[in-house]
Amino acid sequence: MIELIPAIDIIGGKCVRLSKGDYNQKTVYGDDPASIAKRFEDIGFKRLHVVDLDGAKSKHIVNASTLNAIASATSLTIDFGGGIKTEDDIKTAFDNGASMVTVGSVTVTSPDTCLEWIDRFGADKIILGADVRNGNIAVNGWLDETKQGLMPYLDFYSAHGIKNVLCTEISKDGMLCGPATGLYKQIMAAPPTRHLIASGGGSSIDDIKELDNEGIPAVVFGKAIYEGKINLNDLWDWQNG
Repeated sequence: MIELIPAIDIIGGKCVRLSKGDYNQKTVYGDDPASIAKRFEDIGFKRLHVVDLDGAKSKHIVNASTLNAIASATSLTIDFGGGIKTEDDIKTAFDNGASMVTVGSVTVTSPDTCLEWIDRFGADKIILGADVRNGNIAVNGWLDETKQGLMPYLDFYSAHGIKNVLCTEISKDGMLCGPATGLYKQIMAAPPTRHLIASGGGSSIDDIKELDNEGIPAVVFGKAIYEGKINLNDLWDWQNG
């Protein structure tokens, strides 16, 4: 059964969502991310994906205090991304309650640094943040597209022990238009076996069922919750019924 991971994106300490990663298309859904996270936990969820969008844009962690508040208010297993550019950023994330970090831009711009982190912290503590636009990886809060193709990128890090991959198809993100199932099937079909976390486009429980039917191991979803497209109690009951 697919692992369900609700998401909280943070700007200015508030819970927000962007559309297609566009900082000019921002919707604020709550002033207290910790209370939102607690609601997820109360329903029964165990995992949480937290993104520091200020950090992604600023190239260093900005909302550490919000992460700390979420971790203090819940027992959720949190993976944290956004603005992780240095070893100190990783330590800051772990010190403030994250169990894993999602690393994106540095994996492309400085792979040697990322390999050092894998050696230092362990491959199981690092999630590869593969943000895809037009088949290539995008970096720096999705503001910059690179020439790095997705599959060679994944293969490189698989060879260095990375199994956890969070893949976001940017054109789908926040658009509630359905997930990029074809892309995820392509990733899963290519060896070695990866723990793929699908992200972007999910607009209904049926979308999540589709991913489950295709054998996708995990899914992150955010905007569909906040827009009332997915009822979390119904989703939990489906998975645990």
